[in-house]
Amino acid sequence: MASKAVAKLHQLRTKASQASQVLTKHGSAYYKQLLEENKQYIQEPPTVEKCNLLSKQLFYTRLASIPGRYDAFWKEVDYMKHLWKNRQDLKVEDAGIAALFGLECFAWFCAGEIVGRGFTFTGYYV
Repeated sequence: MASKAVAKLHQLRTKASQASQVLTKHGSAYYKQLLEENKQYIQEPPTVEKCNLLSKQLFYTRLASIPGRYDAFWKEVDYMKHLWKNRQDLKVEDAGIAALFGLECFAWFCAGEIVGRGFTFTGYYV
């Protein structure tokens, strides 16, 4: 058992070394290309202070957007109440779309559960 772990560790170390060599060789070119392609998003001067300012702006902008999102949520709730009250007017097509949406949500939930369990279908590793 210990020899398997040692072999696995050696294999992992070899892979990490290879990845490090590739990154060293091509990483700088990729970094420069990435910055050049996205230079319109770079704030000048690119300093720590500027990053702190931008993070505070993002936080408070998102905080300020809460009332608008809150109102949009209640509009959606009111729309769903209206649909429920007038459910006899719904077409089969609308019900089918709602059923497919519910099925998709369930499928994404199941996919998340599988990923959370470490890509096993039967249960958690104990």
